[in-house]
Amino acid sequence: MSEKNMRYCLLLDFYGEVLSGNQREMMDLYYNEDFSLSEIADEIGITRQGVRDAVRRAEDTLDSLEDKLGLIARFERLRMQRAEIAAILSDTAHPPEKIIAEAKNKLEQLEI
Repeated sequence: MSEKNMRYCLLLDFYGEVLSGNQREMMDLYYNEDFSLSEIADEIGITRQGVRDAVRRAEDTLDSLEDKLGLIARFERLRMQRAEIAAILSDTAHPPEKIIAEAKNKLEQLEI
């Protein structure tokens, strides 16, 4: 799956409920189910160009929401910080006191 497709799958997961039912369905078929524009047009009963226009508008809406709200960017930061804390806690080469202190320090730095 391309990086663009993965991005829109995530955007759809985070913000999909703000789209119209038809837009959400088309985006789901296009990005999650890997349907072509023609296949979606046949499924929904509109033209291929109509599907393309609806998908483009939905992409613009999702991009705009992420630009304004930044939920995915925040989610990614938290996921990275979680991985750092997990790495600290799995370190068996240092004394437990040091590991606990480092983990507490990372927890205090969490960007919530």
